[in-house]
Amino acid sequence: MAKEKKVEQITDMDVDFAQWFTDVVTKAELIDYSGVKGFFILRPYAYAIWENIQGILDNRFKELGHENVSMPVLIPESLLQKEKDHVEGFAPEVAWVTHGGSEELAERLCVRPTSETLFCDHWSHVLRSWRDLPMLYNQWCSVLRWEKTTRPFLRGREFHWQEGHTLHATKEEAELETQQMLNVYADFCENSLAMPVIKGQKTEKEKFAGAVSTYTVECMMHDKKALQGGTSHYFGDGFARAFDIQFTDRDNKLCYPHQTSWGMSTRIIGGLIMTHGDNSGLVLPPKIAPVQVMVIPIAMHKEGVLEKADALTARLKAGGLRVRIDKSEQSPGWKFAEHEMKGIPLRIELGPKDIENGQCVAVRRDNGEKITVGLSELEMKIPELLDAVQQGLYDKAKKNLTDNTRPALSLDEARGIISGKGGFVKTMWCGSLECEMKMKEDAGVSSRCIPFEQEHIGHSCIACGKPAEKMVIWGVAY
Repeated sequence: MAKEKKVEQITDMDVDFAQWFTDVVTKAELIDYSGVKGFFILRPYAYAIWENIQGILDNRFKELGHENVSMPVLIPESLLQKEKDHVEGFAPEVAWVTHGGSEELAERLCVRPTSETLFCDHWSHVLRSWRDLPMLYNQWCSVLRWEKTTRPFLRGREFHWQEGHTLHATKEEAELETQQMLNVYADFCENSLAMPVIKGQKTEKEKFAGAVSTYTVECMMHDKKALQGGTSHYFGDGFARAFDIQFTDRDNKLCYPHQTSWGMSTRIIGGLIMTHGDNSGLVLPPKIAPVQVMVIPIAMHKEGVLEKADALTARLKAGGLRVRIDKSEQSPGWKFAEHEMKGIPLRIELGPKDIENGQCVAVRRDNGEKITVGLSELEMKIPELLDAVQQGLYDKAKKNLTDNTRPALSLDEARGIISGKGGFVKTMWCGSLECEMKMKEDAGVSSRCIPFEQEHIGHSCIACGKPAEKMVIWGVAY
């Protein structure tokens, strides 16, 4: 008799969190390593998660009036050089194309690390009048940044993302767009990904290259480190002036438009894994899970079991749920472990005794709870259970964020929190780069954001003791 295939084991997350993450992304069949260092293959299961993320965000963008476009993958060096701060910010990560076929190119071409310059060049050709504004564009694509240290999802040299780029007649309209899109990301993280966030503004040191201001949603992972979930940038008219983008306003005067950009990438899948995963593998929120319910027939050889399981599956699919049935020859125990590894939110077990009693057993992935569900109430109870899983994941992640965000009144106190308990530290800050760097050097943390919801934790900067009016969230980040 052939040996039964074993479910892959993963490292305990409290023993080695980094190895646990690597085990999950490979053994749950999310990632494979390509032949080029730092480039990862998104396997079908990972890409299905990304497609669900795309679907939700794309619908939201379009509801707000944005249109999808497609820009070239290559940027002439002369175009990239037009905005000084922007090019300096990306210079260390740029990859260059120098040959076309066997011929050396007259000008180097950059493989896009981001597309601000391409959008600006396009807008300089097509914008004429105030009637053309606002221009609300979004692009789904991949970009390339030559990172030195790479990890699946978290820091790859090529990654998928969406990048929104908009142009507005006034500063007020552009700033409103910047805040609106940040709120879209925050709502998506919390309500679709079950990931609580802290919304705020980046410091001058941490803002996007070329931006006037950068806003962020910051998330806390299971290991209490920070992950930047999505960012939104206000550019003012700096890019417009550099690229000579002008329009005629209502008074027939030439003006420079104001610009924004905003983006979220496949990095958020890494955040999803590290927020909700456990020692059995992935745990996926139902709203973005490729498979929301897995039906497992028990004692498939018994008469009527497969037919009833198929009928149950069809009923749930008809209700709009993403459902599959596992008819493989593996044992039920193997199937349970395999689908737990894949993070499927709800498992339904159906055997001869269940059929006889007019019921099935539903098992929640988030807490392992088993619930008996009458077959007559299937269409009502299963969506309710999926909602409970979604809420349960959010509540657990919110508790992790709340319990591990602590105030500190001194540098020693901040250092003690980070080295001992970990998590986020909230302190007062005077606003100087010198004090921001001191926190990095002495406490090992970077500024995550200046949160919109401010608190007054004393009155003095934690690093220099001078009067301070801003509270900052600090943490160790991915």
